[in-house]
Amino acid sequence: MAIRINKEKNIFALVGKNSSYVFTVESNQYIRHLHWGKRIDDLEDFELIPVDRIDSQDAAIDAMPEEYAPFGGLRFKSTAIKATFADGTRDIVFSYLNYSIDNDTLVIHLRDSYYKLFVDLYYKMFEDLDILQRWVEVENKGTSDIILEHIRSAAFNLDGTYFWSNQVSGHWSSEQQIHQERLYPGKKVFESRKGLTGNNHSPYFILNKNADEGHGDVYFATLAYGGNFRITIEVTQFHRVTILMGINPFDFNYRLKPNQKFTTPSVYAGYTKNGFSHMSNVMNDFCRNYLMPKEKRNTLHKVLFNSWEATKFDVTASKQIELAKKAAKVGVELFVVDDGWFGARNDDTAGLGDWVVNKKKFPHGLKELVDVVNDLGMDFGLWVEPEMVNPNSDLYRAHPDWIYYFKHRAPTTTRNQLVLNLSRTDVQRYIIEALDKLLTENNISYIKWDMNRPISEPGAKNLQLSDQRSSWYRHTTAVYKIVDKLRKKHSNVTFEACASGGSRIDYGTLQHYDQFWLSDNTDALDRLYIQEGYSYLYPIKAMRAWVTDVPNKITKKTIPLEFRFHSAMMGILGLGGNLTEYSKEELAFTKEKVSEYKKIRHIIQDGYVYRLKSLTYSTIHAVQYVYQQKESVLFVFLPGQRFIDKHYQVKLKGLDPDKIYEINKKDNIFRKHGDYLMNVGIHFILMGDYQSELVYIRAIE
Repeated sequence: MAIRINKEKNIFALVGKNSSYVFTVESNQYIRHLHWGKRIDDLEDFELIPVDRIDSQDAAIDAMPEEYAPFGGLRFKSTAIKATFADGTRDIVFSYLNYSIDNDTLVIHLRDSYYKLFVDLYYKMFEDLDILQRWVEVENKGTSDIILEHIRSAAFNLDGTYFWSNQVSGHWSSEQQIHQERLYPGKKVFESRKGLTGNNHSPYFILNKNADEGHGDVYFATLAYGGNFRITIEVTQFHRVTILMGINPFDFNYRLKPNQKFTTPSVYAGYTKNGFSHMSNVMNDFCRNYLMPKEKRNTLHKVLFNSWEATKFDVTASKQIELAKKAAKVGVELFVVDDGWFGARNDDTAGLGDWVVNKKKFPHGLKELVDVVNDLGMDFGLWVEPEMVNPNSDLYRAHPDWIYYFKHRAPTTTRNQLVLNLSRTDVQRYIIEALDKLLTENNISYIKWDMNRPISEPGAKNLQLSDQRSSWYRHTTAVYKIVDKLRKKHSNVTFEACASGGSRIDYGTLQHYDQFWLSDNTDALDRLYIQEGYSYLYPIKAMRAWVTDVPNKITKKTIPLEFRFHSAMMGILGLGGNLTEYSKEELAFTKEKVSEYKKIRHIIQDGYVYRLKSLTYSTIHAVQYVYQQKESVLFVFLPGQRFIDKHYQVKLKGLDPDKIYEINKKDNIFRKHGDYLMNVGIHFILMGDYQSELVYIRAIE
């Protein structure tokens, strides 16, 4: 069993195949962390060494590695929970009640020593993958309101210092850029204040000590929440690292009424001694096995065509039908109409919120196009942006009070749009009914859900003054509620999360949507960097990528079609170019590559990923996918010629050392043992700019 308890010493352990997470209850008041790392079986061995007061400025409680520290007393460190009670008291003093075990979940029951605030700490270990889930539930059992000023999902403690932090940063068109830095004394904060995950940071931490792809201790955790988040990493004066994860306390509070509960988003955490690749593949397995929506979890995602770059807002039934016929001929399985099909939507200044088909563009409704698409053997998909409204729209003219706004302040627009107040049940109802009508009246199999601006002026006039700062949280949970209701009624529909590209990539979103759109930047070379950063902690199964036209609309680079395909085939393949302008040769090549992808997509979507060479440190980029040690696909890229170098050796990973593998390298077929491929590798001769190769490898039974 994953839960082990030493009742005599009051020690609790969550134990996986290779790791242990251990803490103790001390003095019936403090939950003290003891160990996170390699597996320890005998809890009797743990010694409870006292934490002494250092001096009058640094109390023992500040030095104690607490599992979940409340604000109060001589704590001056970052704390996990802070509340204001009705009489003005603004701290919490925990009293340990007991513990319980329910459905393989350990619950530590706490309460305030005076007030009737009850706090439950939840721990669940997924033994097969060494992934620990943590969350917190608080309940007000008193007769007066309690204001939660901040509440985190989890805190973590690591012994020692000299850790390295791996994170991603970026902005629109430059998401998921990897950076690594040494942690020094002080605090490092990763956060979003935009009302969605954002593309500046990701809601996770990855800490290591001199780890690489295949070796070294790596500690990681990710927050399953798609709203304002904060990750605080502190190297303390007491020679340890503490990490707090949860909802951002920025402009947040939550009024807990009598007999009301509040549950935090979950955190999923893990430790490995085997480096970054093992971390990535454990999380790939975890997402596929436990987290992603069940309806599509075991489905291979289809090759799509998206009309955006081909037509922009110039969407008409005839033009879409012309594109659909081209798409079907090259093997596309899903045809998606992007922005411009609804309301008075001829540009980005009008129509958002009016989710009705534009009759001038589609005189016979969507059904005419959907029927053609279906008759061509493809599914049909549609772009929507349900959380937004243009001031120039029928919806806004009818309900100007449905947006977030402050009294006596002009609401700020960006991209000519405002944000609907999703804390209102009537707004939620409108979105659900509008999208349900579309999905019911049309054979739609795919929804691309966009969010093209952050929230500003977060005034929700439907909420009491004391509840105003909860609107950010209520918005995020409302999105989940809306999508879940639609999924329940339309279980055949695949949902893609998009927000100006990759601004909604997180484990909270992943529990409600099937795919992510990584970036509006479809430049094949830039995508290698974006996809590499994404692959560290997010599943390849959810990574949508397109092949688009050149010169690229954002970077203006002209990259060969084969390189563009190889880059996009490393995720869920999509096409986004104007197929009506392709030559016969380009269409034939596209058809060939789509067919090739269909033969290998199970390896990419359901296999393990290994980052063999990175352009951050190498002239070439190499990524390998392995399916059950039986099949493998290797992608190798040389973006630009360096001097006269042309010989490159790539060592593989994840194969069976004793098996013989057949390698198909540009129709040159040869055989090697797994141990040779992993220790010597495959030789490549690459010269020139934008060179790429795809190598298929299969075990000989």
